[in-house]
Order: sequence, then structure tokens, then C-alpha cells
Amino acid sequence: MKKKKKNPLKAVKFLTISLAALLLSCDSTEDRKGRFLLKGNEKMEENDPKSAIGFYEEALDLDSAYFDAHYNKAMAQLKLNQLDEAIHSLEDAIKNKPEDFESYFQRGLIYLDNGEFYKSREDAEKLISLDDQSWKSYFLKGLVEEKLKNYSVALDSFEKAVSLDPTNSDLLVNKATLLYYEKKPELALDVLEEAETINPSEPNLHNLRSMIFFDAGNYSDALESVNKAIAIDKGQAYYYNNKGLYLIYLDQMEEGLDLINQSLKMDPNNPFALRNKGIYYVLKGDKVTALQFLTELNQNYPEMDLVKEYLEKAQAL
Repeated sequence: MKKKKKNPLKAVKFLTISLAALLLSCDSTEDRKGRFLLKGNEKMEENDPKSAIGFYEEALDLDSAYFDAHYNKAMAQLKLNQLDEAIHSLEDAIKNKPEDFESYFQRGLIYLDNGEFYKSREDAEKLISLDDQSWKSYFLKGLVEEKLKNYSVALDSFEKAVSLDPTNSDLLVNKATLLYYEKKPELALDVLEEAETINPSEPNLHNLRSMIFFDAGNYSDALESVNKAIAIDKGQAYYYNNKGLYLIYLDQMEEGLDLINQSLKMDPNNPFALRNKGIYYVLKGDKVTALQFLTELNQNYPEMDLVKEYLEKAQAL
């Protein structure tokens, strides 16, 4: 019987696969998990956080104590707005590196976005204990205290942050915001001018300036300032809401309502947009619709500017 000849192509292919498998078997766990981390990082650079998470999880399958993979996975989850999952990943990161400053900073910010203000405050205090010379420690502290309406404490925190990083325009805008809340508009405008010299393309400074102008009755200046904010960043719902309000006060009623409705489509949970719709209906003389908006707002947000004033106007229609 003749022996069947081996297919040389198949033999070569098998040898290649075998050699690759042999090389992989020689790789250390450290090398393999590092490659998965790098692949995940590449996916993040390609703006593909979902695929990045898969690679970070491959790395963690090899080493469940791999700090970098836990941290980077959290950042990918944050990109996908998976806040609870990102918090969990940062908790795992902190377990493996208990004194890592950035993990506490990022977790504190996510707690803040997730409405867990007291947990965010704990992370801010931890940051201060880890590094009391970092602006980030006092920045987070200021943000938390602002949410808790402890405005004087928040202002102190932002002033400390500014002293540590005086050329940071974000810190200056936050300081100006607290001065605005503290009913010190002239001081707030001075700080905004300082911020603008550093970064004129910071949209929040233009939006805040528009709010100060509006409170002073300078509606045209308010409109001009908020238009600058929108030109820089077209994705913020509250800029359109503010512009809508200013247009209503400038007697451009329908255009103003359109912008307020646009803002609500972008962020349906903004009570200020609902207030502004109530104001619109008061000025249009529609008592029933105005009361539908303003009565509930007065119950839920009794301290909101203009609500009580326009509720009384609606009741008097």
C-alpha cells in the first residue's frame, strides 16, 4: 500500500500555529496582562470604551489585583455613563492601592454626579489628608459643599484651590459662581474678568456673566453673553434655557419658548426650564397652564428665584 503524501502547506501551517502557541505559553502573566491593558487603552483612544472594558476585564482575569486595569476600566465605564459600575471599579482600585490620590478624586466626582454628596465629601476629606497642597482636594470639597448649599464653606474651598493654582480658569469660574450665590455680583464679575484673561473660551464664565446681567435687568447684555457660551459649547441644555428666558423678557416670546422646549428635550429634569415655561404662560395670560407649572414648583423649590413672584401673578390673572 502506498503511503499517502503529507500536504506540505498543511504541515507548515500547523508548525506556525504550534510555534505561536509555544511562544504564548512562554509569556509571563505580567506580559499578557500588560498587553490587554495596552489594547484597552488603544480602544479608549479610538473612543470605543465598550471594547476597552472587555480588554481590561481580560487583564483582570489574569490578575484580579491589577490596579491599572481597575482604574482604566472605571474611566471607560464613566465614558458610558455607567456611574455605579465606575464607582465599583474605583473601589476595587482603591483596595489594591489604598493611598492613590486620583482614585479618590475620580470617585468623589462620580459620587457627586450620582447624587451621593456625603460620600463625595468623605472622598474630599480623604484627598485633603493625602495632599493638602493639591488644588484638586479643595476643588472637590468646594463642589460638594456647593451642592449641600454650604456656600460660605464652598467659597473658602475654592479660594484655597485658586491660591494653589491661580491660573486655573475653572477654579476662578467656580469661585465667581459662589460669589454670585452669596449675592456679591460685582465681585463675581471681577473674578470672571480675571478668568477671561486666562481662558476666554470657557463657556461657563460667559453663561454666569449672562445670569448676573439678567438679574441686573440688562437683558440685551445677558443675551449677548449667553450667545457666546452657546457658540463655544452647543451641548449644554441650561445655556438654551437661559437664552429662552432672556428672549421672553425681550418680548421675543415664541422664539424663547422654542429654546426652553429644546432645553427640556436635552435635559427633561431641569426645574428652571419648567419655571421659565410658567413665566411664559403668565405673560401670555394663560392662567390655567401657568398654575400647572408654578404651583408644583413652588411646593418643591420654594426658594427658586422668580417662582413665588410669577405664581402670585398667575393667581391674579
